[in-house]
Amino acid sequence: MSSEIKPQSIVIAGGGSTYTPGIVMMLLDNLDRFPIRKLTFYDNFAERQETVAKACDICIKENAPEIDFSWTTDPKTAFTDCDFVMCHIRVGLFAMREQDEKIPLKYGVIGQETCGPGGIAYGMRSIGPVIEILDYMEKYSPNAWMLNYSNPAAICAEACRRLRPDSKIINICDMPIDLGDRMADICGLESRKQLDIGYYGLNHFGWWHSIKDLDGNDLMPKIREHMAKFGFSQADKPKDDESWNDTYRKAADTFAVDPSKIPNTYLQYYLYPDDMVVHMDPNYTRANYCVDHREKDVFEACQKIIDSGTSKDCGFEADEHAQYIVDLSMAMAGDAKEKMLLIVPNDGALENFEPESMVEVPCIVGKDGYEIVPQGKISEFQKGLMEQQVAVEKLVVDAWINHSYQEMWQALTLSRTVPSAKVAKQILDDLIEANKDYWPELK
Repeated sequence: MSSEIKPQSIVIAGGGSTYTPGIVMMLLDNLDRFPIRKLTFYDNFAERQETVAKACDICIKENAPEIDFSWTTDPKTAFTDCDFVMCHIRVGLFAMREQDEKIPLKYGVIGQETCGPGGIAYGMRSIGPVIEILDYMEKYSPNAWMLNYSNPAAICAEACRRLRPDSKIINICDMPIDLGDRMADICGLESRKQLDIGYYGLNHFGWWHSIKDLDGNDLMPKIREHMAKFGFSQADKPKDDESWNDTYRKAADTFAVDPSKIPNTYLQYYLYPDDMVVHMDPNYTRANYCVDHREKDVFEACQKIIDSGTSKDCGFEADEHAQYIVDLSMAMAGDAKEKMLLIVPNDGALENFEPESMVEVPCIVGKDGYEIVPQGKISEFQKGLMEQQVAVEKLVVDAWINHSYQEMWQALTLSRTVPSAKVAKQILDDLIEANKDYWPELK
């Protein structure tokens, strides 16, 4: 039974993100259940944050003027007196994401934001700033919780496990939200919250092994039947973004490798890297698309609000990204004992998997954090894949801590997306040059 929630103080770290307005909208939509007394944006990119913040300021004043809203680049100002830090930073912005994607493609290897060499490069950039924000929170508000959305979540989570093992941080990902809603829809249900799931894996590297409705009826046969024919694609619910429609359809091939379970869509990059590379344009990658669409659209909407002085018909909306982090905050503040997928230390969640690893599994969430829901033993195929991938993630963190060229080369060589140690070294040398302003110097 959830308890009454006292008004909360929230910090959004990454105040200049294009996803920040969606979080604000979701918070405003849920003030009756999750009251807010104070909302602060924090970012080290002052100009970018100011545009987003000025637009959100107008929106907040029109809809909830009682909220004390501000934005700052000063850590002490931002993190003093807060209950939750919602962290979703992108170190290097889309300019560095473009390098993450295009450098591997030069060598015929997948260029992707969180998977393969691109995800490894992004992880090396993210570790230090995520730890820095966590330290700010614990210095100025030691009782607060940090809910970390920053990608690549698996590497960030492993770094926090190693470097700040006692910190109050929960790492999360919103990908299961969209897929959960799609599976609910396939079964004629209104929401993923009507599903009782069993799930295990690493972030962007997992499988549903059990799906029931709240009455205990097994929904896996119906979902398997749909997956075999269509993947996650639904003819009556296509996305405007065609690349996502391709991703949903490709899930049928990923599912075929093990039809006993339902795969996360990101597994396409690891199980079919050759197919994925063929369909990637080395001159115009996903980063370019995001700059031309989401980045452009959100900042134009912000400027329109600022120029007009009103947020009416602004086009801002709460999305899956916003929904999950706000749901988690509400569950913790209200001691809801809600079941949610989190990225947590294994600690008995998976019986036959390495205990010192970060896994993505269902947890019961409440005011004291979370309690893992054990998922038993995992299948040999998934176990083998996960052991290889978790070794990659650990080697990346080793390389960051030790400033080790050798460990970074090993991490890239071990990735299923990279064909050989030779290619791994070529990619690494290019990534080092591109990331010289962000990575520790590797020796």
